[in-house]
This record gives sequence, structure tokens and C-alpha cells, in this order.
Amino acid sequence: MAMTASAETGPWDAALAQVREWDPAWAAVCETVSTSPWKSGVLSPKLVELVSLAINVACTSLNEDGTRRHIRKALDAGASRDEILFVFKCASVMAIHSCSLGAPILIEEAKAAGVQPKPASPVATPACDRMKAIGQWNEAWDPFLALDPGWTDGFMAMGANIYGSGVMAPKEVELLSMAFDASFTHMYAPGTRRHIRNALQAGASMEEVFEVLKLCVAQGVQACNLGAPILAEELARRAKADVHRS
Repeated sequence: MAMTASAETGPWDAALAQVREWDPAWAAVCETVSTSPWKSGVLSPKLVELVSLAINVACTSLNEDGTRRHIRKALDAGASRDEILFVFKCASVMAIHSCSLGAPILIEEAKAAGVQPKPASPVATPACDRMKAIGQWNEAWDPFLALDPGWTDGFMAMGANIYGSGVMAPKEVELLSMAFDASFTHMYAPGTRRHIRNALQAGASMEEVFEVLKLCVAQGVQACNLGAPILAEELARRAKADVHRS
């Protein structure tokens, strides 16, 4: 039984039909919960799709099927190429959290081991200064700014270009950023808190913030989108083998 994904099926693809066939009661409950953000009207259809795209295309997820599904639906909802590209850029620079995590540990362990960094020549950091000016600086970045200010400023030039571009409204930028950090493939608590705070300051309601968290939870059905077709194929293969053996 084939099914075309639509706004009503939210994060699902054709696997929903297979899950319905195997376990209709569970599928009905799961479908209701997972598609709620698409039906509630709390967020615009375009923002729902852009947030869903963010969760799928994030460097911690890289879900090709989900990325294509939500690009298509975002375009249908009126998203521009630049808005979608904005999501890609954000999804790329979230990898900086490797340094947010690791640099403070490096500094602590080096101090404990009596290891000192090589003296560095002073360098200008205009991109870092710009990130601070637009309210997008994270104090967790201070340790690696101290370790390598030149490289850090180069990286922040990418971030400043994204967040200062004006492609999306400040509130939407914060909600998207929160989705990246709160997604279950990342769960970066400092960033989640910072972007919730910034979103509220930018005018987001508690309901809008929670709707983004619900979209993160809805991503869980990718387990069924991935697994159900494979299980169906393997069951068919086993049944065919049993027929040949009989």
C-alpha cells in the first residue's frame, strides 16, 4: 500500500502505511502525536517545515530522505532558496560544539599536566567582535578563542555572515537554532538554554518554543521510516525462501 507524504503526515513517509497494517492501534496514536505540530497552527506551515528540515539536515543527523521531504514541503509552503540555504549553513556551523565541549577540557587537562600552549601573536578578531555585537556570542567559545584566535575568528566569520544576514527574522533564527541544539541527536544543553532565552526575548511565546521541541520529538518516527521498509523486505525474502524450501 503506497502513500504520498503530505502536511497531514508530517514527518512520515510511505512507511506509515506499513506500520498501520502491522499495528493499526499504535500507528494511530503515534500518528496523532507526531503530526500534531503540522495541525496545531502554533507555527506557520513554512516554519514547521524549515525546523523539520533543520533537524534532518543537521550535521548530527544527515537524514537524506527527511531532508528531501522537508525541502519539498518547505518550498510548497513558500520558503525561498535563501531561507533553505540558511538552514544548511546553520546545520554546518553547529559542528563548533566539538570545540565548545573539548576546548575547556583541553585547558583543564593541560593545566593539570603542566602543559602550556605556545605563545601566540596577537591577532584582530573582527568576526568574533561582530558576533558579540549581534548578540550571538556564546561564552562557551571563550576557551578556544584563547587557544587559537585566528582560526576561531575565521570560523565565526561564517557564523556572523549567517546570523547577521537578515534572511530570517530573529525569532525564527532562535527557534531554528534551538531545534538544532535540542534535537535528540545532539542534546546540547547550553545552546538549547541560550536559544530559548533569546527566542523569548525576540518575542516567541512559550507555546511556539514548545512546538519546536515537539517537532524534535516527532523526528523519532524516522526509526519507522527507516526500519519498516527493511523489515517488510526481509520478511518477504524469508517467506520466499521458505516457499522454495518446501
